[in-house]
Amino acid sequence: MAVHQPGLSHRRSTTFLFISLIFSLLVSAGLNAQPNQHSTVPKHCLWEVAGPTNKVFLLGSLHVLKSNAYPLAEEINRAYRASPKVVFETDIGGMMDPAVQARMLSMGLYPAGESLLHNLSEDTRISLQKRMGDLGLPLEQFARFKPWFLAVTIATLELQRLGFSPALGIDVHYYGRARSDKKKIDFFEPIEYQLGLLGAMSAEDQNAFLGQTLKDLEVAAEMADDMMTYWQKGQADKLYSLLFKSFEGYPEIEDRLLLKRNKDWLNRIETMLGEPENIFIVVGAGHLVGPEGVVTLLKQKGYKVIQR
Repeated sequence: MAVHQPGLSHRRSTTFLFISLIFSLLVSAGLNAQPNQHSTVPKHCLWEVAGPTNKVFLLGSLHVLKSNAYPLAEEINRAYRASPKVVFETDIGGMMDPAVQARMLSMGLYPAGESLLHNLSEDTRISLQKRMGDLGLPLEQFARFKPWFLAVTIATLELQRLGFSPALGIDVHYYGRARSDKKKIDFFEPIEYQLGLLGAMSAEDQNAFLGQTLKDLEVAAEMADDMMTYWQKGQADKLYSLLFKSFEGYPEIEDRLLLKRNKDWLNRIETMLGEPENIFIVVGAGHLVGPEGVVTLLKQKGYKVIQR
C-alpha cells in the first residue's frame, strides 16, 4: 500500500469492524455514568422471535470487547447451538480479502495534493490536534485521511488503548465458531454497500462525524466499561441512551447508518421467520435497541419478541 502509518497494518486486518464500531461501543459526551442495577432475572442483549416454523434469535453485538467479557452467557451460546444458520451484517470473510481492504483504504484517502487540514473547521482542527497529541501521533502523517476514516482510526486506537480489542468482538467470535462448526452463513448487506456507508458520506457529514467522535472520545475512558456492563446485563435502555445521544443534531447520519438499514433488515427477518430452521442473527447492538430499533419494529408488526 502507498500509505504506512503507525499501527495501520493491524487496523487493516480488522477493517470489516469499522463500519459499526462507533455505534457499538463509543459513548457520548455529556452523559453521566448510571449505577448498575441488580436484576433477579438475568437478561442479555439477546431476543427471540417465534415464527410459524422456526425461531429467529437476535444478538446485539459489541464489535470490540475486553477478554474478561468471555466466556459469554450460556443463554447466548444455547441460542447459537440451536441455530443451523448464522447471519451477520455483511460478508465478514469477504471483508478480510486484501483487495477489499485496499479498496477501503483507498476510499479513506484524499487524492495526492489534497489534505485533511484544508477541509476542517478551525475548532475541529484544534480538537483533532489535541487528540492526536494524546495518542502520540503526528497529525501531519494522517493528513491524507478523510474525516470519516480518521474518525474510526482514532476511535479504534483509543479503544485499544483502553484494553478493548476488535479480535474479541462478538461478530468475530461467532463468525469463527460458525465456520468451525460448518453452519450456514449469510449476511444482510453486500460488501460494496458496507463500504459506501461511511465512504460515500458528504463532506459536511464527514466533518460532523469526526467532530462528534472527538467529543465522544473525551469521555470514552470513564464510560466504556459501563457500556460493556450494560451489554452483559442486557440493559437495553441504558445502551440506547449511550449509543444514540451522539446522533442528536445529525438526523441524516442517523438515518443513513442505522434507521434505514433497520427497516431494510426487518423485511429480511420476516422472510427468515418462515424458514424451516432456526436462525441466529448477530448485528451491532445499536440496531436492536430503542424506539426505532429492530426489536421495536418487529413488535409493531405484531410479533412476540422475548428478551432472553
